[in-house]
Amino acid sequence: MKNVVLIQLAALMLIACSPNADKQANELMAEIEQLYNNKQFKQALDSIETLRQRFPRAVEARKRALEIWDNASLQMAQADIAKTDSAFLATENLIQNETDIYKRNMLGVRRDSLKARYEALCGVVKMIRHRQK
Repeated sequence: MKNVVLIQLAALMLIACSPNADKQANELMAEIEQLYNNKQFKQALDSIETLRQRFPRAVEARKRALEIWDNASLQMAQADIAKTDSAFLATENLIQNETDIYKRNMLGVRRDSLKARYEALCGVVKMIRHRQK
């Protein structure tokens, strides 16, 4: 009997706290949307992590956050692809002009690393786009 009363009390506390938790989750969600709109993608992703940890039952807020997560991740990956591609092309030009064999080989290693990074980022973009469909 004592356990039943405790269980009922715990259930009532969860129900009573739920609207407050949803309100707090929505407030955090508004901050996340603001960060995303200001193109502060890393901070938006960090805030989504916080939302997931603090409000695991705020389903609607988490659904909206997942959409922002994908969009922010996509934007970050595309920006990283652009930087990596520029660095790759610059390294290619340096290799063409380098006469020292050691330096040329080291630039080749850098070029290969940038190419692998570029391909991995392109895979991330493809995965995110596939998930968004």
